[in-house]
Amino acid sequence: MIRIGNIELGGFPLILAPMEDITDSPFRIICKGYGTDLLITEFISSEGLMRDAQKSNKKMNFEEVERPIGIQIFGSNVESMVKAAEMAEQAAPDFIDLNFGCPVRKVVMHGGGAALLQDIPKMVQMTSSVVRSTRLPVTVKTRLGWDDEHLEIVGIAERLQDAGISAISIHGRTKKQLFGGKADWTLIGKVKENQRMKIPVFGNGDVDSPEKALEMRNRYGTDGIMIGRAAVGNPWIFSEIKYFFSTGNRLTPPPLKERIEVVLSHIRKSVEYKGEFYTILELRKFYSGYFKGIPDFKPIRMKLVTANDLSEIESILNGLAHRDE
Repeated sequence: MIRIGNIELGGFPLILAPMEDITDSPFRIICKGYGTDLLITEFISSEGLMRDAQKSNKKMNFEEVERPIGIQIFGSNVESMVKAAEMAEQAAPDFIDLNFGCPVRKVVMHGGGAALLQDIPKMVQMTSSVVRSTRLPVTVKTRLGWDDEHLEIVGIAERLQDAGISAISIHGRTKKQLFGGKADWTLIGKVKENQRMKIPVFGNGDVDSPEKALEMRNRYGTDGIMIGRAAVGNPWIFSEIKYFFSTGNRLTPPPLKERIEVVLSHIRKSVEYKGEFYTILELRKFYSGYFKGIPDFKPIRMKLVTANDLSEIESILNGLAHRDE
């Protein structure tokens, strides 16, 4: 049984990776319905929480069905991170996750996310301070290192464990790689093999099929897998992996009718959560995944991504459903 503190996650948990403007509460709930074992909020700026920014505060919202769930925070200032953790604790998640892996410029240029891979002592100090400030388990998501000359994750993981974290998730790329190239799980495996490591080690990067998930589990021995981009518009990847693990067979992809129902559910939940305008914009990222493999979908996708009205989108989807009858 894999545990984060007292949170029981089963024998080999599948985790939805936090992704900005993607893994909001509506999409997390959908993924939960398809077998995700652990959810984490989109990353939340510690400075945004200090300023009482509406967007930052809203990201801490979740529904009971999403448990177990962690609130992920990022920042460059130790004191602000401690205060942000205290604010996050008041929202009553199951754990707090520290983002030391985001490589995007707007985060790194201000000293947050993967920028801390250039200042390991500060990363450890920040982690230790947050751990001491909260009664909740604290976890970390990070990368292999800053670049290929600084692949320091084995030592980093040890130091973060010593600082008191309850689990670590490692993306198999450096900061310099961003999301390009191929994820290297070799060092993730070395972290897991390290006899000093007692906490769960989760691997992340390029797992986009049940076969790849099984290969990563068997070859590198991680305690679970975190899935990000492969889940966008493809929430059933979690149920497909679990089915493959238990039977050795591929689960048939959902029929068109079910996919349309999922999209409509996503739309309804998203409108309640963030309103019609942002729902229309952000759902455009999901259509290719939701309807992957559907014949002659490209012209329909073009209609969906250019539609500016929810009734028009629903009409297109209903027309697609009738085509399948």
